[in-house]
Amino acid sequence: MDASELARIAALEMRANGFEPVFAPEVLREAEHLPLTGQESAGDIRDLRQRPWFSIDNVDTLDLDQLSWAEALPDGSVRLAVAVADVDAMVQRASSIDAHAAANTTSVYTAAGVFPMLPPLLSNDRTSLREGEQRLSMVVEMTFAADGSIIGSDLYRAAVCNHAKLDYDSVAAWLEATAPPPIAVTSAIASNAALQLQLRLHDQVARSLRQMRQQRGALNVATSQARPVFDKGELVDLRADKRNRAKDLIADLMIATNGVTARFLAQRGQPSLRRVLQQPRRWDRLVTLAELHGATLPPAPDALALDHFLTARREADPSGFEDLSLAVVKLLGSGAYAAAAAGAPPAGHFGLAVNDYAHSTAPNRRYVDLVTQRLLKATLAQQPMPYAMDELDAIAKHCTIQEDSASTIERRVLKAAGAYLLQHRIGERFDAIVTGVAPKGTFVRISSPLVEGRLLRGFEGLDVGDTVTVALMGVDIAQRFIDFQGV
Repeated sequence: MDASELARIAALEMRANGFEPVFAPEVLREAEHLPLTGQESAGDIRDLRQRPWFSIDNVDTLDLDQLSWAEALPDGSVRLAVAVADVDAMVQRASSIDAHAAANTTSVYTAAGVFPMLPPLLSNDRTSLREGEQRLSMVVEMTFAADGSIIGSDLYRAAVCNHAKLDYDSVAAWLEATAPPPIAVTSAIASNAALQLQLRLHDQVARSLRQMRQQRGALNVATSQARPVFDKGELVDLRADKRNRAKDLIADLMIATNGVTARFLAQRGQPSLRRVLQQPRRWDRLVTLAELHGATLPPAPDALALDHFLTARREADPSGFEDLSLAVVKLLGSGAYAAAAAGAPPAGHFGLAVNDYAHSTAPNRRYVDLVTQRLLKATLAQQPMPYAMDELDAIAKHCTIQEDSASTIERRVLKAAGAYLLQHRIGERFDAIVTGVAPKGTFVRISSPLVEGRLLRGFEGLDVGDTVTVALMGVDIAQRFIDFQGV
């Protein structure tokens, strides 16, 4: 299977699940006729282009949403700012571009490639925080005490410039001192003491934030996503794209940024869109899993107790921790978006151990973030809210549906790729973990290639988190089937 065939399958899945995989001609024309940068009054926009902003993302990422910089203060605290691309400055509400984004609601990341929410001319260029380019942004500035607590924050608009585009793997290796800086970033890290200091400060703040959230019950899991591997255009594998220290660094800083955003709107009496996960979907099974490992969880959901169990298992069985993490993530269930009226009590996010959480840091990729950006800008300008509560409620519900559908698309494209890779391995045995038990079937994941399939036989008595040896019964690329039986 070559990349073009996988792309064709992905486009079919997009349409079958309520997404438009291509941009209408009027959307592309509108993007082409936009100015090179957002044209807005500069009266409320600070000029911060000379600050040492930088980005960390995948090496091949073009739709860059965030930059950051930090400085140590005399009292031992650290001031850290996150600049988020001002997508709203280019994508006006009710425009053709906005209508497409509002319908799809998210970029979809498949094994065949990315189906972007915004035209690539914008998301990969004019609204991307590209290296060396001046861009408008929404800045969330935070001051952190040594323990990771936020002791001050501010939001404002600014012109910024990305002075160094870094990638996760290179930064993680450098932070862990497991490898020298690779050639791609040598000039940015190895010969630039200022940027080395930036990375150390960022890492220091991120680790403090993570420790503080874990003390409140944030779950420290280790899961992997499958990434396709092509050789001369031909699919040859689906390999695990694992977490690392740089990915954790960015995740921790974005959680803090999203929390400040939610509180900023709430403290000013404004509505918001929140990301919520109030209760685990199957706490009873989590209790049983703990018992199978000789541990005890309380009968009622308790994030702190669950994290203590996970920490103990990570230390006792590092090699098996990823499988346990996968089971826990599946049993927690997926989050949802919810519209929160002004003054409404926070719903909270069980897995992150935060009460205030509003997605705001990826407006090139998520429509919720673009809507939140509009709410923030209206609040800063002391203008009426651009959305009524019933509109926000409808957006939250639609974005939740589309996010679930995007996960379905990604999963089915992976199955098509996995079916192709496994078609000549019928009868072969694999070690697997049960990832789902539902009326439609029992599902397992194998590790090479990293893909899920349905267990048609020998599933009796199994539940999420159980390990089992399976044999491959058959595959169907067209139907996206990978079928196993227990042995």
